[in-house]
Amino acid sequence: MTPLLALLAALPLHAEPTPDAAQLERMAGRFAPTEVRADVSKLSAGDRKALRALLKASRAVDDLFLAQVWEGNAAKLKALDKDSSPLGRARRHYFWINKGPWSRVDQDAPFLPDVPAKKPPEATFYPAGSTKDAIEAWIKTLTPAQQEHAKGFFSVVRRDEDGKLQIVPYSREYALLLKPLAKYLRKAAEATDNDSLKRFLDMRADALASDDYVPSDLAWMDLDAPIEPTIGPYETYEDGLLGYKAAFEAFVALRDDAETARLSAFSAHLQDIEDHLPIPPERRNPKVAAAAPIRVVNEIYAGGDGNRGVQMAAFNLPNDERVITKKGSKRVMIKNVQQAKFDSVLTPIAAQVLPQPARADLDFPAFFAHILAHELCHGLGPHQITVEGRATTPRAELKDLYTAIEEAKADAVGLFAIQYLMDNNDKLQIPGLATGPAAERKLYATYLASSFRTLRFGLNEAHGRGMALQLNYLLDRGAFTVGPDGTFAVDYAVVKDGVRELAHDLLMIEAEGSRARAESMLSRLGVVRPPVQAALDRLKAIPIDIEPLFTTADAVLAGK
Repeated sequence: MTPLLALLAALPLHAEPTPDAAQLERMAGRFAPTEVRADVSKLSAGDRKALRALLKASRAVDDLFLAQVWEGNAAKLKALDKDSSPLGRARRHYFWINKGPWSRVDQDAPFLPDVPAKKPPEATFYPAGSTKDAIEAWIKTLTPAQQEHAKGFFSVVRRDEDGKLQIVPYSREYALLLKPLAKYLRKAAEATDNDSLKRFLDMRADALASDDYVPSDLAWMDLDAPIEPTIGPYETYEDGLLGYKAAFEAFVALRDDAETARLSAFSAHLQDIEDHLPIPPERRNPKVAAAAPIRVVNEIYAGGDGNRGVQMAAFNLPNDERVITKKGSKRVMIKNVQQAKFDSVLTPIAAQVLPQPARADLDFPAFFAHILAHELCHGLGPHQITVEGRATTPRAELKDLYTAIEEAKADAVGLFAIQYLMDNNDKLQIPGLATGPAAERKLYATYLASSFRTLRFGLNEAHGRGMALQLNYLLDRGAFTVGPDGTFAVDYAVVKDGVRELAHDLLMIEAEGSRARAESMLSRLGVVRPPVQAALDRLKAIPIDIEPLFTTADAVLAGK
């Protein structure tokens, strides 16, 4: 039996009627087509040639990610490419938005016939039909070194000829798909005249063959170039079984030097914020890694895990604790994507969910600042912990619940951090940081409106589930209130304490590695309650997110 047939045999196929062309067009219409542009005119001839190779590499990443999401993706896409009917074109369009046959903003509901009725949580990282209990039980039979490898970011679990589970490194599992990616990375390295970019690209190409990504991650942290590429296996959202395995993604962007310099002032205060986190002092990190670079960029292309469903507005990488311990993590803010989301999505949402007086407080700088703080605060709080005498990490203890808790933590601690900086800016003197009651109104009103933007991603997605937790927590404490007309308001006398308590609870779940508390909190609060659902129902005509049209990338690849 072929792997695909084995997969289909293991899972019930979707038998319900699937959307027709008109329905699919309405579903795709929830993503506003938006041109993504960046000014490449100042690039040197060598960097422009390197950019072209990097864009080709990023398209190779799309193929890798499709193979990780579902074993049937390649065959489905090939069939859709041959179907030129209106229904075929609509299916292909929505398939590409989602990078598979399940609608990511509809609780992963299938929209194509003859596919599994449920998006496989194991993706293709584990054998089809695997359960969490079975994989965990097998891992316990391994040696400590083998266990570390089995839980690592860069391996899959397969069955050998005798049906026994085994560990297969990415370099072997994806060998054919990695060849073009490595080729284009080396071509870009040959073309660029920037030494740090050349070094990173060569080392990343080496890593594809060795599965040792630490040296190239360290080189990426030190990258100082006009082109800011992020290419490799990073986030673990796609592993819905255990949250261990990294999916391939690509971002190719140009650095915005002026904005980068302005916002880098925030990173100088990370230790100060860590030292004032609302947890016991012994739970704080006495030495936050000093190297925490911030990059503000304008996107040219996003691929793989970086372009499925809802678009990334920022990211905080790498996730490998070995790199974080040595150098921290890099925060990348995608300004042109953030502005597009604010204009196309958040502004009309605010007009529906905020009371009339509060709508004037919606503010792009506040939106931008909180996304920055969110990314910075992924690096704060507990990262190396001890549970029952074992040295471990929150990710390892919380497993599949980690991403939702961590996204909620970064949001809550991000709000706490901005408030702390506002309260102490008389001594910190951060350039461009607004303070005072008006700035606070803008911060919390924009966050409240943006919570509905994130909730529309769906509770199956880590950001959406984490946001439901936050919103319900703050509603329960009176920090947010629901008016008679169904709009939501901030109680400014309560919200600061509510945010502090929320940050404390999430940080302590991670500090203690308590999966039981994480499960309890998410089951109780990671839901959509009736008043929130009523507000979400009013937003149906508003796009959920943007659908990027990579205008600049197309022009570069066409030689223009």
